Amino acid sequence: MDNSLRRGSLEMIAAMLISGTIGWFVLISGQPVLEVVFWRCVFGAGTLLLICAAMGFLKPGVLTRATFLLAVASGVAIVGNWVLLFASYSRASIAIGTAVYNVQPFMLVGLAALFLGEKITPAKLTWLSVAFLGMLAIVSAHGAGQASGDEYLLGIVLALGAAFLYAVAALIIKRLTGTPPHLIALIQVSTGVLLLAPWVKLGGLPGELPALGSLVTLGIVHTGLMYVLLYSAIQRLPTALTGALSFIYPIAAILVDWVAFDHRLAAVQWLGVGLILLAAAGMQQGWWFRPASGRGVARPE
Repeated sequence: MDNSLRRGSLEMIAAMLISGTIGWFVLISGQPVLEVVFWRCVFGAGTLLLICAAMGFLKPGVLTRATFLLAVASGVAIVGNWVLLFASYSRASIAIGTAVYNVQPFMLVGLAALFLGEKITPAKLTWLSVAFLGMLAIVSAHGAGQASGDEYLLGIVLALGAAFLYAVAALIIKRLTGTPPHLIALIQVSTGVLLLAPWVKLGGLPGELPALGSLVTLGIVHTGLMYVLLYSAIQRLPTALTGALSFIYPIAAILVDWVAFDHRLAAVQWLGVGLILLAAAGMQQGWWFRPASGRGVARPE
């Protein structure tokens, strides 16, 4: 493994491990979801502003009016995605919310087919069906060891809504090719500050040290630092390896939920989580079967 590949792999692993602890910091902050997202955006914007300035992305001419408006639109979707996902944690648990959230690649496929005319292949349809079976398995276990049945189902719906908004953001970002990703992230969190400011109480930051520390960490580490690591890794790694390492995130989130909050999944929930992650991995990695040359058998692609 050459140095660039090794460094990119370490950066991707670090970014995914950081992402896996987001739910923990959200819950231990003890703050309303809108305020958590607002302060994440505030501290994230400050961090990314410094990073973009250091990298020379703030000079005139980097953005056109059209790309700026698209970045703002993606910011609306991303911030909405955070609000819904964070709200799902206290209802369905971090583990279940994160697992359900990982159906977003399939929503992106559907949106791309609808708006970009991309073809839905038999392989994608098959993996979509596997993910749907995983969803059914998770839903069938509503209330098992978590909140009440209604709250649990609401948590799943919120995670699905978050996944949909992420897919919308990803579809918009597809049109921002060539725009510095750190600058896109800065615009997104700055949009979040403006959107959520009217909904935040006038008292400002919480006085309790654990709550304050959680919000600052979510902004600086889980937004600013994580974006830098993630984008640096994406630039260094092949797409297949990036996709494979991205599954560290849900695995880390499940482990954090277990260790920090003792949320243990029922067997049918583990089955559902496994099916969703398998389906997402299969689609991202392009796993499929095709006839082997000269034989009538099938082999993985």
